[in-house]
Amino acid sequence: MKIGTVSINYSRKFNLGNYESIEVGCSLWAQVEDEEDADGVVQFLYHQAKAAVKSAAMPVIKANEFQISKAKSQKKVVTDEGVGELEDL
Repeated sequence: MKIGTVSINYSRKFNLGNYESIEVGCSLWAQVEDEEDADGVVQFLYHQAKAAVKSAAMPVIKANEFQISKAKSQKKVVTDEGVGELEDL
């Protein structure tokens, strides 16, 4: 049997919190002349697709982590200021 084209579809959904998520995917195709090479090409495409999804998602995830930590720190500041005002009573 002769295999002409192999393809890989890889996607992953990341939870961003606050009921938000992002799904990032990648599809890669390759022409294969020899059936014996197909398994190696599939493994190579899988690792390339996985790396592409990770590199595409990281800026969004890092920005989201920054927003979450910023919101947490603002919440803590508001809470700390509220405690101070209550102590003055």
